[in-house]
Amino acid sequence: MEQMIREFKDDLDDFRRMTEKFYAKEVSAKDYKGFSGGFGSYAQKGGEASMLRLRMPGGRMNKEKLKFIADSVAEYGVEKAHFTTCQTVQFHNLNEKAVCDIMEKAYDVGIITRGGGGDFPRNVMVSPLSGVEEGEYFDVLPYAEAVSDYLLGFIKTVKMPRKLKVCFSNSPANATHATFRDLGFAARPDGTFDVYSAGGLGNNPRMGVKVAEQAAPSEVLYYVKAMVETFVAYGNYESRAKARTRYMQETLGVEGYKKAYLEKLETVKAGEDLTLHVSGHSVAKAGNKSAISGKRIIAQKQNGLYAAAYHPIGGVPDVSKFAEIYEVIKDMDEVEVRIAPDETIYIINLNGTEAKKVLAVTDDGAQNLFETSVACIGSTICQVGLRDSQGTLSQIIEEVRKHDFADGVLPRIHISGCTSSCGTHQIGTLGFHGGVKRVNDVVEPAFTMHVNGSDKEGEEQFGEQWGMMLQKDMPAFFVELGQAVQAEDTTFDIWFAEDPGKLKEMAEKYLY
Repeated sequence: MEQMIREFKDDLDDFRRMTEKFYAKEVSAKDYKGFSGGFGSYAQKGGEASMLRLRMPGGRMNKEKLKFIADSVAEYGVEKAHFTTCQTVQFHNLNEKAVCDIMEKAYDVGIITRGGGGDFPRNVMVSPLSGVEEGEYFDVLPYAEAVSDYLLGFIKTVKMPRKLKVCFSNSPANATHATFRDLGFAARPDGTFDVYSAGGLGNNPRMGVKVAEQAAPSEVLYYVKAMVETFVAYGNYESRAKARTRYMQETLGVEGYKKAYLEKLETVKAGEDLTLHVSGHSVAKAGNKSAISGKRIIAQKQNGLYAAAYHPIGGVPDVSKFAEIYEVIKDMDEVEVRIAPDETIYIINLNGTEAKKVLAVTDDGAQNLFETSVACIGSTICQVGLRDSQGTLSQIIEEVRKHDFADGVLPRIHISGCTSSCGTHQIGTLGFHGGVKRVNDVVEPAFTMHVNGSDKEGEEQFGEQWGMMLQKDMPAFFVELGQAVQAEDTTFDIWFAEDPGKLKEMAEKYLY
């Protein structure tokens, strides 16, 4: 591992030189994107600033990493940050010096940006409360962290057709979408994994193929290497549009794909010993008999300890929040931060007294379920984004707040600026992806509406597309929806389940 890190650090000189050329207009945006993505950085729309993706395996951010982020914000004047649906922290609006310096300094605290973009293994995802969640099947985080380290070894040794996303879930909540990612490990109550592969969101989404049941946790690296080798052998190197793992289901057929994967698995198992020997993350801390409850408080399985949830609107916190949270938790024993795939963060291992302090410093976030809605960074920053998902969500929330609806009257929604599903619109109860619609010979910003998606294990389904809604009409639609649900003194989930036709009738007034 140390040798690998040294090699990654040696590559940073190449990144600096290429970045200097890009900002000097000596390298095209396309060529720079092809190079910089592998370092976890992309030029933003317009080519005048950069973003940097700070990988957090399993979404786990210890105090040292949190302090680094807070210090970087202060030192380089970072203006914008985003918690992503892949459990990373993204910095935005960085200048040439900042993106290079932060990338280099991040290595000293164990933050590796290499492979954060491009055709590489991405951040390994994990159920955010793994190890502390009541009712979880078992703690999957140690296995995910081992896989994360292992996958770094493929960055400089294997050329894959496209990116590879690996994730672990600790319960049927399936927060990381283990059943429909490139490779997913879904925990079972017997302490083993069901393994799914060749799934994914975005264009032509696919549920994963179950390739194994009751896989021993100690053997997960065999499944990872088999996935890489299957992708290299059967993935599409000719067309980037069809180079994701899910397209192997089309070219090979579902059964053909499963057969090909299991053949690679058998070869890998016969070739080398990849058995893992890891131990769980035990929490030694005890509660101090100070109980606390509330809608942002989650009782952990460790008696007397709690997790506090904080969801900045759109997953975009005020950048000062990193330092504020650090100052509050820096002397709290065993406390750390976890980033969730829905852009929420959890501060975990708090006793009741500590939890009250954390709640106070994070009281600027979402106040109800609807305000925990998910949005990608959007077209004001993203090169390929079509619509301003962040701005759209803010406009909707601003209008909805005027009506003071009860919590649960409106559901969490998911908004992506394009079809790429960075806002996971396809699994939202209500989801939207950006596009355009011509109305009366005028091209209008619009979003395609997706309805009744679900990521819960055993109930997975992608939302049904109902039509396109003009961006300017979306606030009015949600106000009307909230009024209809509140008039019946119920929640959206109950209201919709009782008669989906009521939503259809209402939406049709806004859809094209």
